[in-house]
Amino acid sequence: MPPVDPIELTARLVRCASVTPANEGALEILEEVLTEAGFDCAWADRGGIRNLFARWGKKGNGKAFGFNGHTDVVPIGKEGDWSMPPFGAEIRDGVMYGRGTTDMKSGVAAFAAAAVDFVRDAPPDGSVILAITGDEEGDAVDGTTALLEYMAQNGERMDVCLVGEPTCPERMGEMIKIGRRGSMTAWFEVIGTQGHSAYPHRANNPLPAMVRLMDRLASHQLDAGTEHFDPSTLAVVTIDTGNPANNVIPRACTSAVNIRFNDTHSGASLTEWLEAEVGKVRDEFGVQIDMRVKISGESFITPPGPLSDLVASAVEAETGVKPVLSTTGGTSDARFVKAHCPVVEFGLVGQSMHQVDEHVRVAHIEQLKAIYGRILRDYFA
Repeated sequence: MPPVDPIELTARLVRCASVTPANEGALEILEEVLTEAGFDCAWADRGGIRNLFARWGKKGNGKAFGFNGHTDVVPIGKEGDWSMPPFGAEIRDGVMYGRGTTDMKSGVAAFAAAAVDFVRDAPPDGSVILAITGDEEGDAVDGTTALLEYMAQNGERMDVCLVGEPTCPERMGEMIKIGRRGSMTAWFEVIGTQGHSAYPHRANNPLPAMVRLMDRLASHQLDAGTEHFDPSTLAVVTIDTGNPANNVIPRACTSAVNIRFNDTHSGASLTEWLEAEVGKVRDEFGVQIDMRVKISGESFITPPGPLSDLVASAVEAETGVKPVLSTTGGTSDARFVKAHCPVVEFGLVGQSMHQVDEHVRVAHIEQLKAIYGRILRDYFA
């Protein structure tokens, strides 16, 4: 059979308007392609989310290489702002346009195409596993975690995993992610006593307390960075009072901060620090302060070694670029996979992801398939 065309497969996936949590047939397209190539496919759906598990090779026989990715995409925003149809997958001057072209339907198409061609041309003594979710861009509670739960319940396992997220800032091949910072958000509400602005002594204004708290948090240096991570960061992302009157001291004020943290910290240790800072401001101003925290993921690192060497060697062979090993960027589903097996990430240039007129160079899709194919050949050699 002819090789799988990753450009055509990317276009088919992009034409599915799979904005989280919708699937719109995207995973069924992959199931069809993989089943035809001899993969055993199963669904690990949960919470209304479609999740596809596919394995070529006998379960538990030899080494198992895994790929992980997602077919859900973020909303398009205003369709009128796009110069090309957001789900049209139209190609102009060697560039394909559409939501998900970069993040990350092209990555999924590239590793699916590479996996199919590999098992057809040189059937390995082992297994190739694809774990593809429809819930990465949302809350990610019923996606890759559901796939990993399915695998645990059914005796399936990956020895190593490659997540196909976009990882290159500007040039194809320049960066591999070997870890990710942790991420958490904290919401605060400061409650005082409402009153007339001409008689502030009769009120207890929550705003000075909120300003003091935000200043204490934002001006604090969390750390100076570690061997593999940049310094942790805290950003004040909103302060809201909702007070339209200039003669009223409001009763309450809300705010939120987002923290991206390295392996110096954990979500629990940072929560304790936030609670301590809240306590200091509460005592100083005599106000009530309520805090709510959501930890989206802990920091993790796959130490440089055989897996990162394998991927870096293939990238350099296909692109001529020696990639750097990085932990920059936001969160990804690698934060879930890391508890299952060693995991790294490599994919396309991500400059246009989540933007209007998101796009990918079609030559990069072909190049990515070649890289993934080389990784498989070298791993099973």
